[in-house]
Amino acid sequence: MIVSYRRTWVILLGLALGVAISNGFARFAYGLILPAMREDLGWTYAQAGWINTANALGYVVGAFLTFLLIARTGPARLFGSGIIATSLFLFLSGLTQDFWWLTLWRILTGVFGAPVFIAGGAMAATLFKDDPKRNALAIALYFGGGGMGMILSGATLPALFDLHGAGTWPVAWLSLGIASIICCPLCLWAVRQIDAAGPNVLQRVSLPIGAMRYQMIGYGLFATGYIVYLTFLGAWMRDLSATPALVSSVWITVGISIVVSPFVWKSVLAKSSSGMPLASATGVVASGTLLPIIMPTPAGLFLSACLFGIAVFVGPGAVTSFSRKNLPRENWGRAVGLFTGIFAIGQTIGPVASGFIADAFGGIQFGFAAAGIVLILGAAISLMQKPLITDV
Repeated sequence: MIVSYRRTWVILLGLALGVAISNGFARFAYGLILPAMREDLGWTYAQAGWINTANALGYVVGAFLTFLLIARTGPARLFGSGIIATSLFLFLSGLTQDFWWLTLWRILTGVFGAPVFIAGGAMAATLFKDDPKRNALAIALYFGGGGMGMILSGATLPALFDLHGAGTWPVAWLSLGIASIICCPLCLWAVRQIDAAGPNVLQRVSLPIGAMRYQMIGYGLFATGYIVYLTFLGAWMRDLSATPALVSSVWITVGISIVVSPFVWKSVLAKSSSGMPLASATGVVASGTLLPIIMPTPAGLFLSACLFGIAVFVGPGAVTSFSRKNLPRENWGRAVGLFTGIFAIGQTIGPVASGFIADAFGGIQFGFAAAGIVLILGAAISLMQKPLITDV
Protein backbone atom coordinates (compact mmCIF):
# COMPACT_ATOMS: atom_id res chain seq x y z
CA MET A 1 0.00 0.00 0.00
CA ILE A 2 1.37 3.43 -0.90
CA VAL A 3 0.41 5.16 2.35
CA SER A 4 -1.63 4.28 5.42
CA TYR A 5 -4.89 2.44 4.80
CA ARG A 6 -7.22 5.21 6.01
CA ARG A 7 -5.34 7.95 4.21
CA THR A 8 -5.50 5.95 0.99
CA TRP A 9 -9.28 6.27 0.91
CA VAL A 10 -9.03 10.04 1.48
CA ILE A 11 -6.53 10.23 -1.38
CA LEU A 12 -9.00 8.33 -3.55
CA LEU A 13 -11.70 10.87 -2.65
CA GLY A 14 -9.41 13.70 -3.77
CA LEU A 15 -8.76 11.93 -7.07
CA ALA A 16 -12.48 11.21 -7.55
CA LEU A 17 -13.30 14.89 -7.08
CA GLY A 18 -11.08 15.46 -10.11
CA VAL A 19 -13.50 13.33 -12.16
CA ALA A 20 -16.43 15.25 -10.65
CA ILE A 21 -14.86 18.42 -12.06
CA SER A 22 -13.41 17.19 -15.38
CA ASN A 23 -16.47 15.12 -16.31
CA GLY A 24 -19.41 15.73 -13.97
CA PHE A 25 -19.13 19.52 -14.24
CA ALA A 26 -17.03 20.25 -17.33
CA ARG A 27 -18.77 17.82 -19.67
CA PHE A 28 -21.97 16.28 -18.36
CA ALA A 29 -23.53 19.37 -16.75
CA TYR A 30 -23.76 20.88 -20.24
CA GLY A 31 -26.68 18.52 -20.85
CA LEU A 32 -28.63 20.46 -18.21
CA ILE A 33 -27.46 23.89 -19.36
CA LEU A 34 -27.95 23.18 -23.09
CA PRO A 35 -31.76 23.71 -23.20
CA ALA A 36 -31.43 27.12 -21.53
CA MET A 37 -28.58 28.20 -23.80
CA ARG A 38 -30.42 26.94 -26.86
CA GLU A 39 -33.56 28.89 -25.91
CA ASP A 40 -31.76 32.07 -24.87
CA LEU A 41 -29.28 32.15 -27.76
CA GLY A 42 -31.53 30.70 -30.49
CA TRP A 43 -29.29 27.76 -31.34
CA THR A 44 -30.15 24.78 -33.53
CA TYR A 45 -29.49 21.23 -32.28
CA ALA A 46 -26.39 21.16 -34.49
CA GLN A 47 -25.02 24.34 -32.88
CA ALA A 48 -25.80 23.00 -29.43
CA GLY A 49 -24.09 19.73 -30.31
CA TRP A 50 -21.08 21.60 -31.68
CA ILE A 51 -20.40 23.23 -28.30
CA ASN A 52 -20.03 19.78 -26.74
CA THR A 53 -18.06 18.59 -29.76
CA ALA A 54 -15.72 21.57 -29.20
CA ASN A 55 -15.15 20.30 -25.67
CA ALA A 56 -14.48 16.82 -27.04
CA LEU A 57 -12.02 18.21 -29.64
CA GLY A 58 -10.10 19.80 -26.79
CA TYR A 59 -10.26 16.46 -25.01
CA VAL A 60 -8.66 14.78 -28.04
CA VAL A 61 -5.76 17.23 -27.93
CA GLY A 62 -5.42 16.93 -24.15
CA ALA A 63 -5.55 13.13 -24.25
CA PHE A 64 -2.79 12.76 -26.81
CA LEU A 65 -0.63 15.41 -25.13
CA THR A 66 -1.05 13.44 -21.91
CA PHE A 67 -0.15 10.23 -23.74
CA LEU A 68 3.10 11.88 -24.86
CA LEU A 69 3.93 13.69 -21.62
CA ILE A 70 2.85 11.41 -18.78
CA ALA A 71 6.06 9.35 -18.77
CA ARG A 72 8.22 12.48 -18.76
CA THR A 73 6.20 14.77 -16.50
CA GLY A 74 4.49 12.30 -14.19
CA PRO A 75 0.76 11.94 -13.52
CA ALA A 76 0.70 14.06 -10.35
CA ARG A 77 1.89 17.22 -12.08
CA LEU A 78 -0.46 16.75 -15.03
CA PHE A 79 -3.42 16.18 -12.70
CA GLY A 80 -2.63 19.23 -10.56
CA SER A 81 -2.17 21.70 -13.41
CA GLY A 82 -5.18 20.28 -15.24
CA ILE A 83 -7.58 20.62 -12.30
CA ILE A 84 -6.69 24.29 -11.77
CA ALA A 85 -7.03 25.19 -15.46
CA THR A 86 -10.28 23.25 -15.90
CA SER A 87 -11.84 25.12 -12.95
CA LEU A 88 -10.76 28.46 -14.43
CA PHE A 89 -12.19 27.78 -17.90
CA LEU A 90 -15.46 26.56 -16.42
CA PHE A 91 -15.76 29.93 -14.68
CA LEU A 92 -14.87 31.85 -17.86
CA SER A 93 -17.64 30.04 -19.76
CA GLY A 94 -20.12 32.12 -17.76
CA LEU A 95 -18.60 35.46 -18.77
CA THR A 96 -19.57 35.56 -22.46
CA GLN A 97 -22.53 34.92 -24.77
CA ASP A 98 -20.44 34.90 -27.94
CA PHE A 99 -20.61 31.55 -29.74
CA TRP A 100 -16.93 31.46 -30.66
CA TRP A 101 -15.66 32.55 -27.26
CA LEU A 102 -17.82 29.83 -25.75
CA THR A 103 -16.30 27.42 -28.26
CA LEU A 104 -12.79 28.43 -27.18
CA TRP A 105 -13.50 28.03 -23.46
CA ARG A 106 -15.11 24.65 -24.07
CA ILE A 107 -12.10 23.52 -26.12
CA LEU A 108 -9.67 24.58 -23.40
CA THR A 109 -11.82 22.93 -20.73
CA GLY A 110 -11.41 19.71 -22.69
CA VAL A 111 -7.66 20.18 -23.23
CA PHE A 112 -7.02 20.49 -19.49
CA GLY A 113 -9.77 18.12 -18.34
CA ALA A 114 -8.24 15.17 -20.20
CA PRO A 115 -5.01 14.99 -18.16
CA VAL A 116 -7.05 15.14 -14.96
CA PHE A 117 -9.10 12.12 -16.03
CA ILE A 118 -6.16 10.13 -17.40
CA ALA A 119 -3.55 10.89 -14.76
CA GLY A 120 -6.04 10.38 -11.95
CA GLY A 121 -6.96 6.97 -13.38
CA ALA A 122 -3.30 5.95 -13.60
CA MET A 123 -2.76 7.01 -9.97
CA ALA A 124 -5.94 5.32 -8.74
CA ALA A 125 -4.69 2.08 -10.32
CA THR A 126 -1.66 2.17 -7.99
CA LEU A 127 -3.79 2.20 -4.82
CA PHE A 128 -4.16 -1.16 -3.05
CA LYS A 129 -1.85 -2.69 -5.65
CA ASP A 130 -1.41 -5.83 -3.54
CA ASP A 131 -5.16 -6.37 -3.04
CA PRO A 132 -6.93 -7.09 -6.37
CA LYS A 133 -10.46 -6.68 -5.01
CA ARG A 134 -9.78 -3.37 -3.27
CA ASN A 135 -7.80 -2.20 -6.29
CA ALA A 136 -10.73 -2.93 -8.62
CA LEU A 137 -13.06 -1.13 -6.20
CA ALA A 138 -10.71 1.87 -6.01
CA ILE A 139 -10.57 2.14 -9.82
CA ALA A 140 -14.36 1.94 -10.08
CA LEU A 141 -14.89 4.43 -7.24
CA TYR A 142 -12.47 6.84 -8.90
CA PHE A 143 -14.52 6.93 -12.09
CA GLY A 144 -17.69 7.08 -9.99
CA GLY A 145 -16.60 10.58 -9.00
CA GLY A 146 -18.41 11.79 -12.11
CA GLY A 147 -21.64 10.80 -10.37
CA MET A 148 -20.91 13.20 -7.51
CA GLY A 149 -20.70 16.05 -10.00
CA MET A 150 -23.95 14.98 -11.64
CA ILE A 151 -25.81 14.80 -8.33
CA LEU A 152 -24.73 18.32 -7.39
CA SER A 153 -25.52 19.81 -10.81
CA GLY A 154 -28.82 17.92 -11.04
CA ALA A 155 -29.91 19.14 -7.63
CA THR A 156 -29.26 22.81 -8.43
CA LEU A 157 -29.31 23.75 -12.13
CA PRO A 158 -32.90 22.80 -13.12
CA ALA A 159 -34.20 24.75 -10.11
CA LEU A 160 -32.07 27.74 -11.12
CA PHE A 161 -33.60 27.84 -14.61
CA ASP A 162 -37.11 27.25 -13.29
CA LEU A 163 -36.90 30.13 -10.84
CA HIS A 164 -34.95 32.65 -12.91
CA GLY A 165 -35.39 31.64 -16.56
CA ALA A 166 -33.15 30.49 -19.42
CA GLY A 167 -31.19 33.74 -19.38
CA THR A 168 -29.44 32.71 -16.18
CA TRP A 169 -27.33 30.02 -17.88
CA PRO A 170 -24.13 32.10 -17.32
CA VAL A 171 -24.76 31.82 -13.58
CA ALA A 172 -24.73 28.04 -13.98
CA TRP A 173 -21.24 28.07 -15.50
CA LEU A 174 -19.97 30.54 -12.90
CA SER A 175 -21.36 28.36 -10.10
CA LEU A 176 -19.73 25.23 -11.51
CA GLY A 177 -16.43 27.08 -11.76
CA ILE A 178 -16.63 28.25 -8.14
CA ALA A 179 -17.57 24.76 -6.90
CA SER A 180 -14.59 23.34 -8.80
CA ILE A 181 -12.21 25.87 -7.28
CA ILE A 182 -13.47 24.91 -3.81
CA CYS A 183 -12.63 21.24 -4.54
CA CYS A 184 -9.11 21.99 -5.80
CA PRO A 185 -7.25 21.98 -2.45
CA LEU A 186 -8.25 18.39 -1.61
CA CYS A 187 -7.46 17.28 -5.17
CA LEU A 188 -3.99 18.86 -5.01
CA TRP A 189 -3.32 17.41 -1.56
CA ALA A 190 -4.21 13.92 -2.82
CA VAL A 191 -1.76 13.96 -5.72
CA ARG A 192 0.99 15.34 -3.50
CA GLN A 193 0.62 12.29 -1.25
CA ILE A 194 1.01 9.93 -4.19
CA ASP A 195 3.87 11.91 -5.71
CA ALA A 196 5.72 11.92 -2.37
CA ALA A 197 5.24 8.19 -1.83
CA GLY A 198 7.80 7.22 -4.42
CA PRO A 199 9.13 7.97 -7.93
CA ASN A 200 6.95 7.63 -10.96
CA VAL A 201 7.86 4.61 -13.05
CA LEU A 202 5.84 5.39 -16.14
CA GLN A 203 8.66 5.31 -18.68
CA ARG A 204 7.99 4.71 -22.35
CA VAL A 205 7.42 1.09 -23.32
CA SER A 206 5.82 -0.05 -26.58
CA LEU A 207 2.13 -0.87 -26.34
CA PRO A 208 0.75 -4.02 -28.04
CA ILE A 209 -1.68 -2.01 -30.18
CA GLY A 210 -2.68 -4.86 -32.48
CA ALA A 211 -3.51 -7.20 -29.61
CA MET A 212 -5.73 -4.52 -28.02
CA ARG A 213 -7.59 -3.62 -31.23
CA TYR A 214 -11.04 -4.92 -30.27
CA GLN A 215 -10.92 -3.15 -26.91
CA MET A 216 -9.82 0.08 -28.64
CA ILE A 217 -12.53 -0.04 -31.32
CA GLY A 218 -15.22 -1.00 -28.82
CA TYR A 219 -14.22 1.82 -26.51
CA GLY A 220 -14.33 4.34 -29.37
CA LEU A 221 -17.87 3.26 -30.25
CA PHE A 222 -18.83 3.38 -26.57
CA ALA A 223 -17.67 7.01 -26.44
CA THR A 224 -19.48 7.94 -29.65
CA GLY A 225 -22.79 6.60 -28.36
CA TYR A 226 -22.85 7.36 -24.64
CA ILE A 227 -22.16 11.11 -24.97
CA VAL A 228 -25.36 11.60 -27.00
CA TYR A 229 -27.47 10.65 -23.98
CA LEU A 230 -25.75 13.06 -21.62
CA THR A 231 -25.68 15.87 -24.19
CA PHE A 232 -29.33 15.76 -25.18
CA LEU A 233 -31.16 14.10 -22.27
CA GLY A 234 -32.18 17.49 -20.87
CA ALA A 235 -33.38 18.68 -24.28
CA TRP A 236 -35.31 15.43 -24.83
CA MET A 237 -37.06 15.80 -21.48
CA ARG A 238 -37.90 19.39 -22.34
CA ASP A 239 -39.45 18.19 -25.61
CA LEU A 240 -41.53 15.78 -23.51
CA SER A 241 -42.73 18.77 -21.39
CA ALA A 242 -41.02 17.36 -18.30
CA THR A 243 -41.23 19.55 -15.20
CA PRO A 244 -38.02 20.97 -13.69
CA ALA A 245 -38.52 18.63 -10.74
CA LEU A 246 -38.63 15.62 -13.07
CA VAL A 247 -35.54 16.80 -14.97
CA SER A 248 -33.68 17.27 -11.70
CA SER A 249 -34.79 13.91 -10.32
CA VAL A 250 -33.79 11.99 -13.46
CA TRP A 251 -30.37 13.68 -13.57
CA ILE A 252 -29.78 12.96 -9.87
CA THR A 253 -30.83 9.35 -10.50
CA VAL A 254 -28.09 9.05 -13.12
CA GLY A 255 -25.59 10.49 -10.64
CA ILE A 256 -26.64 8.20 -7.78
CA SER A 257 -26.48 5.19 -10.08
CA ILE A 258 -22.93 6.16 -11.09
CA VAL A 259 -21.89 6.41 -7.44
CA VAL A 260 -23.44 2.99 -6.69
CA SER A 261 -22.06 1.29 -9.82
CA PRO A 262 -18.61 0.37 -8.39
CA PHE A 263 -20.23 -1.95 -5.85
CA VAL A 264 -22.27 -3.63 -8.60
CA TRP A 265 -19.36 -4.17 -10.97
CA LYS A 266 -16.32 -4.61 -8.68
CA SER A 267 -16.31 -8.43 -8.95
CA VAL A 268 -16.55 -8.30 -12.74
CA LEU A 269 -13.63 -5.87 -12.94
CA ALA A 270 -11.59 -7.86 -10.44
CA LYS A 271 -12.00 -11.24 -12.14
CA SER A 272 -11.99 -10.55 -15.87
CA SER A 273 -8.98 -9.53 -17.98
CA SER A 274 -10.80 -9.74 -21.35
CA GLY A 275 -13.15 -7.37 -23.15
CA MET A 276 -16.20 -8.79 -21.37
CA PRO A 277 -16.55 -5.98 -18.76
CA LEU A 278 -16.48 -3.28 -21.45
CA ALA A 279 -18.91 -5.25 -23.64
CA SER A 280 -21.33 -5.73 -20.74
CA ALA A 281 -21.21 -2.08 -19.70
CA THR A 282 -21.69 -0.91 -23.30
CA GLY A 283 -24.72 -3.16 -23.71
CA VAL A 284 -26.36 -1.81 -20.55
CA VAL A 285 -25.65 1.79 -21.65
CA ALA A 286 -27.25 0.98 -25.03
CA SER A 287 -30.39 -0.21 -23.22
CA GLY A 288 -30.51 2.97 -21.15
CA THR A 289 -30.06 5.12 -24.27
CA LEU A 290 -32.82 3.42 -26.26
CA LEU A 291 -35.35 3.14 -23.44
CA PRO A 292 -36.58 6.80 -23.51
CA ILE A 293 -37.63 6.26 -27.13
CA ILE A 294 -39.54 3.09 -26.30
CA MET A 295 -40.99 4.45 -23.02
CA PRO A 296 -41.20 8.28 -23.21
CA THR A 297 -42.82 8.41 -19.78
CA PRO A 298 -41.52 9.36 -16.30
CA ALA A 299 -41.17 5.67 -15.42
CA GLY A 300 -39.23 5.05 -18.62
CA LEU A 301 -36.96 8.02 -17.95
CA PHE A 302 -36.16 6.86 -14.41
CA LEU A 303 -35.46 3.29 -15.53
CA SER A 304 -33.31 4.65 -18.36
CA ALA A 305 -31.37 6.82 -15.89
CA CYS A 306 -30.74 3.82 -13.63
CA LEU A 307 -29.50 1.61 -16.46
CA PHE A 308 -27.34 4.31 -18.01
CA GLY A 309 -25.84 5.48 -14.72
CA ILE A 310 -25.10 2.01 -13.37
CA ALA A 311 -22.86 1.27 -16.38
CA VAL A 312 -21.57 4.48 -17.98
CA PHE A 313 -18.43 4.87 -15.86
CA VAL A 314 -17.77 1.15 -15.89
CA GLY A 315 -16.52 1.70 -19.46
CA PRO A 316 -13.51 3.81 -18.40
CA GLY A 317 -13.05 1.57 -15.36
CA ALA A 318 -13.01 -1.49 -17.62
CA VAL A 319 -10.23 -0.22 -19.89
CA THR A 320 -8.18 0.95 -16.89
CA SER A 321 -8.58 -2.47 -15.25
CA PHE A 322 -7.80 -4.13 -18.60
CA SER A 323 -4.56 -2.13 -18.81
CA ARG A 324 -3.60 -2.99 -15.25
CA LYS A 325 -4.22 -6.71 -15.70
CA ASN A 326 -2.60 -7.10 -19.11
CA LEU A 327 0.30 -4.64 -19.19
CA PRO A 328 3.40 -3.88 -17.10
CA ARG A 329 2.93 -1.12 -14.52
CA GLU A 330 5.18 1.26 -16.47
CA ASN A 331 2.67 1.14 -19.33
CA TRP A 332 -0.50 1.88 -17.37
CA GLY A 333 -0.37 5.65 -17.80
CA ARG A 334 0.30 5.50 -21.53
CA ALA A 335 -2.35 2.83 -22.06
CA VAL A 336 -4.98 4.85 -20.22
CA GLY A 337 -3.86 7.89 -22.23
CA LEU A 338 -4.26 6.00 -25.50
CA PHE A 339 -7.69 4.69 -24.56
CA THR A 340 -8.78 8.17 -23.51
CA GLY A 341 -7.56 9.63 -26.80
CA ILE A 342 -9.72 7.12 -28.66
CA PHE A 343 -12.56 7.90 -26.26
CA ALA A 344 -12.16 11.61 -26.98
CA ILE A 345 -12.36 11.08 -30.73
CA GLY A 346 -15.62 9.19 -30.29
CA GLN A 347 -17.00 11.96 -28.08
CA THR A 348 -16.12 14.47 -30.79
CA ILE A 349 -18.25 12.67 -33.35
CA GLY A 350 -21.27 11.83 -31.18
CA PRO A 351 -22.86 15.19 -30.22
CA VAL A 352 -22.61 17.00 -33.55
CA ALA A 353 -23.58 13.89 -35.59
CA SER A 354 -26.65 13.25 -33.45
CA GLY A 355 -27.49 16.96 -33.58
CA PHE A 356 -27.48 16.89 -37.40
CA ILE A 357 -29.60 13.73 -37.37
CA ALA A 358 -32.07 15.39 -34.98
CA ASP A 359 -32.31 18.51 -37.17
CA ALA A 360 -32.68 16.42 -40.35
CA PHE A 361 -35.42 14.12 -39.04
CA GLY A 362 -37.20 16.58 -36.75
CA GLY A 363 -36.49 15.22 -33.28
CA ILE A 364 -33.68 14.26 -30.92
CA GLN A 365 -35.17 10.77 -30.53
CA PHE A 366 -33.61 9.91 -33.91
CA GLY A 367 -30.20 10.92 -32.55
CA PHE A 368 -30.80 8.66 -29.54
CA ALA A 369 -31.69 5.76 -31.84
CA ALA A 370 -28.49 6.19 -33.84
CA ALA A 371 -26.47 6.29 -30.61
CA GLY A 372 -28.11 3.08 -29.40
CA ILE A 373 -27.17 1.27 -32.61
CA VAL A 374 -23.55 2.44 -32.30
CA LEU A 375 -23.43 1.21 -28.70
CA ILE A 376 -24.77 -2.23 -29.61
CA LEU A 377 -22.08 -2.53 -32.28
CA GLY A 378 -19.45 -1.45 -29.73
CA ALA A 379 -20.59 -4.12 -27.28
CA ALA A 380 -20.33 -6.83 -29.94
CA ILE A 381 -16.81 -5.80 -30.94
CA SER A 382 -15.58 -5.46 -27.32
CA LEU A 383 -16.72 -9.00 -26.63
CA MET A 384 -14.15 -10.21 -29.17
CA GLN A 385 -11.25 -8.92 -27.07
CA LYS A 386 -9.21 -11.71 -25.45
CA PRO A 387 -6.75 -11.33 -22.55
CA LEU A 388 -3.26 -10.37 -23.69
CA ILE A 389 -0.32 -12.70 -23.42
CA THR A 390 2.19 -10.72 -21.33
CA ASP A 391 5.01 -11.24 -18.91
CA VAL A 392 3.08 -9.55 -16.10
